[in-house]
Amino acid sequence: MNLSPETHAALARQLYDARKARTPLRHFSRQHPGMSIDDGYAIQREWVKLELADGRTIRGRKIGLTSRAMQLSSQITEPDFAPLMDDMFFDNGTDIPISRFIAPRVEVEFAFILGKPLRGPGVTLFDVLDAAEWVTPAVEIIDARIEQFDRETKQMRKVFDTISDFAANAGIVLGGRPVRPQDVDLRWAGAMLFKNGVIEETGLGAAVLNHPANGIAWLANKIAPWGEQLNAGDVVLAGSFTRPTPAVAGDTFHVDYGPLGAISFRFA
Repeated sequence: MNLSPETHAALARQLYDARKARTPLRHFSRQHPGMSIDDGYAIQREWVKLELADGRTIRGRKIGLTSRAMQLSSQITEPDFAPLMDDMFFDNGTDIPISRFIAPRVEVEFAFILGKPLRGPGVTLFDVLDAAEWVTPAVEIIDARIEQFDRETKQMRKVFDTISDFAANAGIVLGGRPVRPQDVDLRWAGAMLFKNGVIEETGLGAAVLNHPANGIAWLANKIAPWGEQLNAGDVVLAGSFTRPTPAVAGDTFHVDYGPLGAISFRFA
């Protein structure tokens, strides 16, 4: 790490305040050119402490940037991860307040609900399929407490910024039909995303590291050096297999997962 613990805490406080005020921040990587990926995760962990102090709880994890579509759209080549806080979950079939977000975008994913813990190193796809009790359709709402593009230079934020910013996570909608992971070929399970009745994106689960469970295995192994693991009961988002679709007030989204059901909601 190149930044001090005091800097980590100060930047985390900025993010915490930005989320509450719905006011985006300039790129941390611009303010601190020597910033590293480890610094990004240290800032993220300090932000989590602030949320936990408010009475929030962690319901699981998200993995981001696992598909080629997402990596190309973000100009980032390594997946990232962040916790899912309890106040980020919204019900399927409801109005979601646009006032909760700064610049929301919608991604199409699968969520794994773990029945057993997963602790790296050495976790494989088969371990994930054994540990997962259910797999269910999911939509992630991502946001930008740190600007996606700098307001002056128009440069895209770097991976350090995204990691600091809860890996861009801001909301989760679970829905459709939960299935046992062995009962469906998740590589060929996919979805069509409709915005205001028009198909914006389509994709298959194979776009996530060739199988969505590979993302879960990657995460379990990635967090092991910190002494962390995925726990029974965790909701784990495996990563988007479509590009993010921007949303504004009044937009209606319907994500059709075929035999696995659908997720629908509106930004109000």
